[in-house]
Amino acid sequence: MEQDMRRPRARLTTPRAAAVAGILFSVLLIISIVLIRLSIPDQPHDTGGWLKENGRAVTLALNLVPFAGIAFLWFIGVVRDRIGEYEDRFFATVFLGSGLLFLAMLFASAATAGGLLAFYQTVSGNQIVPDIYNYSRTISLHIVNVYAVKMAGVFMISTCTLAHRTGIFPRWMAYLGFVLALFLLLSVGFSYWAILVFPLWVLLISIHILLANLHIPKEYIPQES
Repeated sequence: MEQDMRRPRARLTTPRAAAVAGILFSVLLIISIVLIRLSIPDQPHDTGGWLKENGRAVTLALNLVPFAGIAFLWFIGVVRDRIGEYEDRFFATVFLGSGLLFLAMLFASAATAGGLLAFYQTVSGNQIVPDIYNYSRTISLHIVNVYAVKMAGVFMISTCTLAHRTGIFPRWMAYLGFVLALFLLLSVGFSYWAILVFPLWVLLISIHILLANLHIPKEYIPQES
């Protein structure tokens, strides 16, 4: 009897938790990406002048990444719970694996950039060491703009496939996700703003889940005795 009383509440709170986590992840990651893109020049051979001028903005952006990652982990968990017994093992494995790999790549890129900033602050006179700067910058950009972007595309494809089969969000959102995922997968070279596609898509489906959840009649919420 107690389990039966808990099930309706779980069905109501889980979608809302997914929406809140997805919105929080999207907002934090978008702020972080915009701060970094506006602070660091697009030129692959810049001399690192932004370290003096925009170092604080980049540090703030990097400090937001761990919190975005925590929200993304929560988002993955509650979406899987939302799918429940309809979860396909194959696509669920790809969904979970690509999401975790994306997060690992994002953290690795942020850690590399953070290490560069920390090293710069410890050098006497804040002198830029060209070899270390070029290596760290190239590695950080490669991780996020090549590998993390591709994992984001795979995550979107698997999520949209599961959504198409289970109906957790409208089909047009799934089709849009397929198109955007192909854009991320087929993008060649560095596209410095392409990564924004992923958090914007997560924001879209999170807002939909939140709005859909608000329309659930209140009488389905069990009263506590």
